Amino acid sequence: MNRAEKLVLALPKGRILDEAMPLVRAAGIEPEPDFDNPKSRALRFSTNHPHIDIIRVRAFDVATFVAFGAAEIGIAGNDVLMEFDYPEIYAPLDLGIGKCHLAVAEPADLAGEDDPSRWSHIRVATKYPTITAKHFAQRGVQAECVKLNGAMELAPGLGLCRLIVDLVSTGSTLKANGLVEVERVAEISSRLIVNRTALKTRPEELAGWIERFREGAYGA
Repeated sequence: MNRAEKLVLALPKGRILDEAMPLVRAAGIEPEPDFDNPKSRALRFSTNHPHIDIIRVRAFDVATFVAFGAAEIGIAGNDVLMEFDYPEIYAPLDLGIGKCHLAVAEPADLAGEDDPSRWSHIRVATKYPTITAKHFAQRGVQAECVKLNGAMELAPGLGLCRLIVDLVSTGSTLKANGLVEVERVAEISSRLIVNRTALKTRPEELAGWIERFREGAYGA
């Protein structure tokens, strides 16, 4: 079977994968046994459907694979969709998983004496420079974004910047690193995403899978 006949489903590694797999299986897609082997280094897996493969990639990369047509369908957080804003991606379904929020945080010992309404120029460490700059620009604040891919919470204590913008779930990581949330930027959850060109060329097939995921997520 050639690539054009295959349907590739892109799934994110990490925490969201555990929440996503019950929905994938509820939709009727069962990966090969090696998918659940923690020692496996494979990134592409066959499924119980000969024409469907699963790829497992970093959360940020799911959107890129789908946007450029390397995968027809995927699961990605709307933080990723907001950051890249790919016009090639259609996100028809909020799966209601991976719930958290994007927040601005700063050292707890500064929060009491700091007034966010008086900020004019700030430096922020974040994995989300586009979302961050847009958030602050909407209120007339110029944000100098320092792009980090992880360990954002270290930045204020080491003098890299005073503020961070990062995903917050329980807030325990912020607290453990002496930070407190001072603003909420956006609510986050994971979406089913589809390549727009694939949706036009394979409408019945992809519409069918969208509906299966809808039924799995909402039991309708």
